[in-house]
Amino acid sequence: MMSHLIVMPIVLPLAAAVALLLTRFGNATLKRGLGLATTLALLVISVMLLRQAASGEIQYYALGNWQPPFGIIMVLDRLSALMLFVTSMLAVGAVLFACGGDDEKGSNFHGLFQLQLMGINGAFLTGDLFNLFVFFEVLLLASYALLVHGGGKARIQSAVHYAVLNLAGSALFLFAVGLLYGATGTLNMADMAQAVSQLPGERQGMVVAGALLLLVVFGLKAAVLPLYFWLPRAYASAPPPVAALFAVMTKIGVYAILRVYWLVFGDQAGPLEALEQSWVWWLSLGTLAIAGVGVLAARDLRLLVAYLVLVSVGTLLAGVGMRSPVAVSGLLFYLVHTTLVTGGLFLLADMIGVQRGKAGTRLVRGRIPRNATALGLMFLIGSMAVAGLPPLSGALGKVMLMNAGDSAQRLWFWPLLLATGLCAIVALSRAGSTLFWRSQASDDGDSLSPWQWAGTGWLLASSPLLVILAGPLAGYTEATAEQLSDPQPMIQAVLIDQGDAQ
Repeated sequence: MMSHLIVMPIVLPLAAAVALLLTRFGNATLKRGLGLATTLALLVISVMLLRQAASGEIQYYALGNWQPPFGIIMVLDRLSALMLFVTSMLAVGAVLFACGGDDEKGSNFHGLFQLQLMGINGAFLTGDLFNLFVFFEVLLLASYALLVHGGGKARIQSAVHYAVLNLAGSALFLFAVGLLYGATGTLNMADMAQAVSQLPGERQGMVVAGALLLLVVFGLKAAVLPLYFWLPRAYASAPPPVAALFAVMTKIGVYAILRVYWLVFGDQAGPLEALEQSWVWWLSLGTLAIAGVGVLAARDLRLLVAYLVLVSVGTLLAGVGMRSPVAVSGLLFYLVHTTLVTGGLFLLADMIGVQRGKAGTRLVRGRIPRNATALGLMFLIGSMAVAGLPPLSGALGKVMLMNAGDSAQRLWFWPLLLATGLCAIVALSRAGSTLFWRSQASDDGDSLSPWQWAGTGWLLASSPLLVILAGPLAGYTEATAEQLSDPQPMIQAVLIDQGDAQ
């Protein structure tokens, strides 16, 4: 039977977005209530889908009951369920924080936020390349507007650069889709995987061109070297709850690489198997190196956190480049950790900046925050987690990835990963001492809303919680990696066992 629950992560935020955008001048309390209730409902739905996918069964939802490979389908497996859960966890923290007043600094925040969630969830669930493009456009359109929420020169400049680059990426996406469709005759990813395995030799060149062009698009979304330069300033200038949600945006690029290249160019693809591996591997190492330099050079706390996001991108893509189930298991564990923790650090940076007055988040002498003890403790937890210091979750994820590579890969990966970790420790230690020790004490400073404390605490608490739940989570990521490494069950579930889904 087709489970309608699979499509709810798309339908629910879409309905909420329409309602919120139609009542843009309505009561603020009602808008906050609807936005928060929808996001909490998405969390509940994602937990239900996570439990459903944990059985290992791959399910799909055919819109209008038009069966694949011709109809639009949404596919639920362990990977898509995990990404939905991480997104909903992150979104709850961001919405809680926004209810402290950031949502009223511009118009349509909650409606646009739900629209972006709809696009993100759709990208994780879609089973064909064209609808992946469609959901990319939905989430990008919403992110353009959210990036300039509250106005300001820095945000507008960053939004223009962000929009221009992503529009160029969208054009390349269409070219890549056209090439792949022309060579294989399908856009359904499972059907394309089957078509690639039977591809005539004269069409292989076209498929390689389309696949590498698609890799450029996904690399732009993930912010890999040399396509990373839009990320630091855009994330640093974004409103705090938007920057927190943006922590998952680069992970969409990582997810897309995993989904497309492990399914379409898996072991059934013959000579086209793993054609992305060498590109992803070397570019990930370059991204790690550049990000480490950026972390040390950052003189603003928000910019520092943005470069830490870039460090996570390089780390995750190195796991993709290793191309083994063990590496994928490690990168998925690390993905959950880094998405939630960096999202929390963006929120914490704003709380610290609000209480420092004119100094804001710049790493210069200023007044010590009024709530220095509580904020300092949260900063310590977040810093230890994001730098990968034991006993928090970042250390577990990094150890899993370090043990996943072969001897040749470890020769490159270990020094770079440890060096960027050291850079993070040095930069965060310097930032902490500037913010909390080398500044002047003062009783002044704006008060912080309970909503802001709740949202930030929700995300930063995830790191010790992930340590407690490390066993079940690692078991789930291992099963996810094994499922991803074998494309045949996905092909069979979508194309062959159609009668069971009707």
